[in-house]
Amino acid sequence: MLNYSEIDSILRALVEPTRRQILEKLSRGPATVSQLAEPFGMTFAAVLQHLQVLEACGLIRSEKIGRVRTCRIEPGGLAPLADWIAERRIPAERHLDRLGQILAETDQSPPKVQDQEKDEQT
Repeated sequence: MLNYSEIDSILRALVEPTRRQILEKLSRGPATVSQLAEPFGMTFAAVLQHLQVLEACGLIRSEKIGRVRTCRIEPGGLAPLADWIAERRIPAERHLDRLGQILAETDQSPPKVQDQEKDEQT
C-alpha cells in the first residue's frame, strides 16, 4: 500500500525549481553544500533549508565530515512517486488500448447502407 504522505512530501519538494536544480546537480554525483549553493546566489542558510526539505522526504542524504557537508542522491528516493504513477498508468494504458481496438474495428467495418447508395449513384 502506498504511503500518500510520503508522495505528498516528495511532490512538495519537487515543486520548487531550486530543489529540482539541486537534484539535477546531485544526479551527476555527490557535491558539497558550498558547491550546490554556488550557482544560486543565495545564502548558505537558504540552500541548507532546501537541502533539509529534500533530505526529509528521502530524495537525498547528507554526511558531515569535519566542517564539510556532502550531499548525494538517495537511489530509491523517487520510488514511491514512480510506484504511484505506475499504478495509474497501467489502467489508463488499458483503456487506451481498448479504445484503439474499438477504433480499429470501426475502420474495418463494412460501409453503411447510405455510403453504398452514394457509391451506386456516382
